[in-house]
Amino acid sequence: MKAALRVLGVLLMLLGAIWFLQGINILPGSFMTGQIQWAINGSAVFATGLVAFLAARKLGADKDK
Repeated sequence: MKAALRVLGVLLMLLGAIWFLQGINILPGSFMTGQIQWAINGSAVFATGLVAFLAARKLGADKDK
């Protein structure tokens, strides 16, 4: 479960970063480019991924004790 949560966290962070960069018009080539709503969505997805990744680390620390 820890590994799956880490992978999910990393994937969500990557997806969120892409959406954010498209939303603020740095990464062109999509209908999302230049749409501030996608920057907001990307930030939320990135934050969710970070929480999942950190939760996986916390699970791993608890198992070591």
